Amino acid sequence: MKDHSEIRFLTVNDFAGWDLAPEAVKKLLQEFRSKRILEIGSGARPTIPIEFVKGAGLEYTTNDVSESELTKADPGYKKLLLDMGCASLPGELTGRYDFIFSRMVNEHVKNGENYYRNIHAMLAPGGITVHWFSTLYALPFLMNWLLPDKLSDVLLSIFASRDRHLQGKFVAHYSWCRGPSPRSIRRFEEIGFKVLRYNGYFGHSYYARRLQFLDKLEKKKMTWLARHPQAWACSYAHIILQHPAV
Repeated sequence: MKDHSEIRFLTVNDFAGWDLAPEAVKKLLQEFRSKRILEIGSGARPTIPIEFVKGAGLEYTTNDVSESELTKADPGYKKLLLDMGCASLPGELTGRYDFIFSRMVNEHVKNGENYYRNIHAMLAPGGITVHWFSTLYALPFLMNWLLPDKLSDVLLSIFASRDRHLQGKFVAHYSWCRGPSPRSIRRFEEIGFKVLRYNGYFGHSYYARRLQFLDKLEKKKMTWLARHPQAWACSYAHIILQHPAV
């Protein structure tokens, strides 16, 4: 683990992958002075409102594998119909963006290596990529990964009925979705990224609705893990990578 990486371990209370994402993304766009934006998997509902996009003079592209979803997006957004985990990219996308991000998408990618190599190729030198995602070894996500789809859909609809990530609409693979371990950091560096920040988050809320006793234990566990972190035990992660300038 190189000393340029800022590694932190926190609880799920600090995770910005859901409602806090719009403000978190805006701050990062300002921090890195980014103008050509690609949001992966956003389809008809990009994270940043079109009013902000126009006011800030951004070129903002929403991506999806579904053409019908992209057609629903405001015409002020550019649109990219592409599977970001594909084996090869159209040449015109090389170096096209200076900021690529996703939230709660990466766990659904089949081949994490292809995915991040494509992102690296699509970034201009000095460009930034940011991701919020679930990690494999939290118990609800491990069950989602191991159990047959129909069974996991039933169980998770009981315990997490409002969670888009666990509703069976998108199969979760968890490829390259791990907490900030030395191995994970090496993977990104071998592709050519500089790891700027990598946060791991402990805990989840999937017991709160039905199993309050387990929910209390989960809260105690996540507080303890934040003080005595183990990267494999993370439930979520947030990473900021840079395509180094030549």
